[in-house]
Amino acid sequence: MILYYNGKISTCDRKHPYAQAMIVDGRCIVWVGNDENIPENEYSKKIDLGGRRVLPGFIDNHMHPVTFAEYNKQISILPPDIMSIEQLIEAIQKVRETTAPGEWIQGWGFDEGKLAEGRTPNRYDLDQGASDVPVSIVRACQHIRVVNSKALEICGIDAHTPDPEGGQIDRDEKGEPTGILRENARLLVPPFIPKADGAETVNMLVDLGNLLASQGIVAIGDLGSLDGTDNYERYRKAITQGFRQDVAMYCMWEDYKDDPDFHITPEQMAEGQQLRICGLKILGDGTFSGRTAWMEEPYPGTDEYGMSTCSDELLESAIDFCKKHHCQLALHAMGRRTIRRFVDRLAAEENFPHVRMEHVTDPAPESIAKAAKAGIAWSTQPIFLYSEIESYLANLAEDWTRRCYPIRSILEAGVPLSLSTDSPATAWATPSDPLVSIKAAATRVAYDGTDCSKTADGRDERIDVETAIRLYTSEAAKTLGLHDLGRIAAGCRASFVVLDKDILTEDDVHIIATYINGERVV
Repeated sequence: MILYYNGKISTCDRKHPYAQAMIVDGRCIVWVGNDENIPENEYSKKIDLGGRRVLPGFIDNHMHPVTFAEYNKQISILPPDIMSIEQLIEAIQKVRETTAPGEWIQGWGFDEGKLAEGRTPNRYDLDQGASDVPVSIVRACQHIRVVNSKALEICGIDAHTPDPEGGQIDRDEKGEPTGILRENARLLVPPFIPKADGAETVNMLVDLGNLLASQGIVAIGDLGSLDGTDNYERYRKAITQGFRQDVAMYCMWEDYKDDPDFHITPEQMAEGQQLRICGLKILGDGTFSGRTAWMEEPYPGTDEYGMSTCSDELLESAIDFCKKHHCQLALHAMGRRTIRRFVDRLAAEENFPHVRMEHVTDPAPESIAKAAKAGIAWSTQPIFLYSEIESYLANLAEDWTRRCYPIRSILEAGVPLSLSTDSPATAWATPSDPLVSIKAAATRVAYDGTDCSKTADGRDERIDVETAIRLYTSEAAKTLGLHDLGRIAAGCRASFVVLDKDILTEDDVHIIATYINGERVV
């Protein structure tokens, strides 16, 4: 047994929120208390925490890890590396120098609000970087893809290609595609991009696991493959090669709805495994930064309301599948109209397996109240308001932006809520860093200093740091069914982090140690 003492331990256990010491036996915590009450034992090791703040390991219950792992090998279109379309063109030209004929050049993370030109790149911009090989870049939100002329040719997208249901191909005045593909139209491209082989993806996942450990993340929710790939076996192999985080997966229903052989077995869903499948995921609309979130009022200065990307047939078939297989249903809903639609529909179901809604950026007060009554869990991402403030202000104006992500109102209404990042779907160089999201939730001040702490009617939507930590640990664990993570309590796994400074009273905090299942990994 190992004794950890002389610490400032935030347990995220409501019954005993603070402690100074804990005893770990193997992978589990067996005792938590104060220094003066430490049991007499023959400890194999005694570790002095030096008065440092200790927290449960963070749980990011909404991210896209495989995509994130792959993006780390692509052009990162993020500050401070790339801050203009001109710099993007130069980066593509540089990559082209070492690219084989026919090989795709890919990039990720652009946000037009952060580019000097203040607009979305198009096919002609990318052609300046490389016109003889296909080029594809993805917006930070993942809901918009831009390709060059060669890629359009390979994918067979031209003036005669119709917009897919729930998607839009941007066109010029002559009807020719500009290379900008929104929502479901972006899915026209991935089938033509050669996928990394399994071994390469496994190696990238292991590398990502090391990055996540350095950020104090001990468990993740994989909210669906963005290119239709089944990553279950890749995770299994990555685990054998050193991937340490618990993984709870969700399957994109759009990819499997027409497959009569698709099923999720009770063995795959069983709790207590490092890798498990929780259920299905469907996309209800787009994003605010892409102006595709489905709203009840038009975006300021336009007659645009965003778009629904989910048919009634798709929604009902997902509900039927989850009821039959007793699995979770996760619903992407950013716009008020989509939120209302999903809450109203799922609140009408009795004895339905666990429902969670993602993002929930601009909920109506009635939807908040109804979700609380129905016990529908919400997972939201304060990092969006922090890192994409330019797009929110440009697309929504100030008053509307201030009412987004009303975390305090959601909590006070009693909605089961957790925080996450949606990495890599945000315009930030380290999108998975929990400390950034905690700061964003506690201050509601964007990275550029824009203060969104109060709504237009004076409602203060900030939460305290301790609450933000709890939403990132114990509450996030509940959503994924990880009942022995997210708390420092007897019977829980010894997965925790040690900070260099006290996050409850100080700024500029860093993680100096991460433990997963009793073993120090950072």
